[in-house]
Amino acid sequence: RRQRALVWGVLLLAWKAAWGQLRYSVPEEMPKGSFVGDVAKDLGLPVPVLGDRGVRIIERGRTQYFALHGKTGHLVTAERIDREQLCRLVEKCVLRCELIVEGEMKFYEIEVEIIDINDNSPNFKEIELEQSISEATATGSRFPLPDAHDPDSGQNSLQSYELSGDEHFSLAVQAGPGGDQRPELVLAKALDREEAAFHELVLRASDGGDPARTGTARIRVTVLDANDNAPVFSQAEYTVRVPEDVPVGSVLVTVTATDVDEGPNGNLKYSFHRISERASELFHLESKTGEITLKENLDFEEISSFEMQVQARDDGALFDAAKVTISVTDINDNSPELTVSSALTEISEDAPSGTVVALLHVQDRDSGANGEVRCLLDRGVPFRLQSSQGNYYRVVTSRELDREQVSEYNITVRAADGGSPALQSSAVLALRVLDVNDNAPVFLQERYSARLAENNAAGALVLTVRARDADWGQNARVRYRLAEGRVRELPVASELFHLESKTGEITLKENLDFEEISTLEMEVQARDGGELFDAAKVRIAVTDVNDNAPEL
Repeated sequence: RRQRALVWGVLLLAWKAAWGQLRYSVPEEMPKGSFVGDVAKDLGLPVPVLGDRGVRIIERGRTQYFALHGKTGHLVTAERIDREQLCRLVEKCVLRCELIVEGEMKFYEIEVEIIDINDNSPNFKEIELEQSISEATATGSRFPLPDAHDPDSGQNSLQSYELSGDEHFSLAVQAGPGGDQRPELVLAKALDREEAAFHELVLRASDGGDPARTGTARIRVTVLDANDNAPVFSQAEYTVRVPEDVPVGSVLVTVTATDVDEGPNGNLKYSFHRISERASELFHLESKTGEITLKENLDFEEISSFEMQVQARDDGALFDAAKVTISVTDINDNSPELTVSSALTEISEDAPSGTVVALLHVQDRDSGANGEVRCLLDRGVPFRLQSSQGNYYRVVTSRELDREQVSEYNITVRAADGGSPALQSSAVLALRVLDVNDNAPVFLQERYSARLAENNAAGALVLTVRARDADWGQNARVRYRLAEGRVRELPVASELFHLESKTGEITLKENLDFEEISTLEMEVQARDGGELFDAAKVRIAVTDVNDNAPEL
């Protein structure tokens, strides 16, 4: 009677919002043309002029669920509405449409809440269930039962379960994380297969409607014979340590369980019960022998420990569980990673001691001693390593450099870990030493001498002076000049001789006269691009030729 009143009574709350919105409610499954709300009255529109003003209902969806009755001004259903089909996962089911008054250029939003009615019974996915239970199962043991489903909402949805049919079993209902009910079959009285090999039960699910609707599932319990001993593992927990380089296919550990039953009840099968996705990719459990073997290579740096649960189950569905822990030990399989974060390619030879030429970063993915890294440089180079913050090292000069001794360095930095044997990596720093003008030119001889006949013509080569400079580039460019020489206190060197500035060749400017000058000494200078210089002495002896007749 209450249901009938709910279906046929007008369940509506209608009001007109200040911004033009109407709200109504109507039960689901009402026949086409059922009253929803008096739109004309709620909006103050005279019924006779509804047609003149172009009043109509617009819905944005594919299906038109509501219509406006032109003679009464009532909002009515245009289709039978199934709340469970429209709002399967929504607690509050609301449909929206718009009322357009074209004559007044106005529109009103209309919300219609679809009220649930108890039009669905709870149902089980499977109505015939099979459950096998050993006669040796202890009383109080629980077995999960399938849930029933009721698409209605609120009080009309699933509310309770009950079990009937046998004194050996009772029903327990547990609350799930989301508040759902989870039925369990509880063994209330010990089973005896010789007394009854089968038990027929009925599980009934009820909703909260008035009248209530129900759904049932039949449960057939088969009593298994005499498997009254569950398997027992030899250890509650198995722990094994394996190196990360253990070959694929190796047996890491063997779990062992025993069952004192005979025949099929004593046949055991091993399986993983709780195991991570990655562990299932790495390990294989042989179902008959209990051997756990390696399927893929281990990597300590990826995962260093695995925990899993294994089960030993006999043919009678009795089982035992054990925990298996596989710890992976690190081996020295990663070389140190040496990275040059910043480095100079050139350095002046007068750079002070302690100048930073490179910044290095080192790391090793291994752990313990295998991951401890030390860095070193080759011996005999004017550089040293300084440990910086974190895993950084600086390469600095240990003394002043001398480009004239070594103009380029290939500095090899080696990083070695603490493994046995140690793994190492290296990096080479190429560094060019830039020249400064720290070396003066040096003549190959401190004194030069030559003998020259007095009848040599102008332009004759007297001798060549040569100086060297250990510097480089502009600093090593040598130019020669002639200092003034004197004979009988007269400056004659520059008048008599020419010194080529680039080659150091000394040539005659004019003929010599032994009778006037027989010996000449002068100074030559060699100067580099940085104005450093050296000097040498040149002595020229003029030899006589028979160029004068006797005077009588």
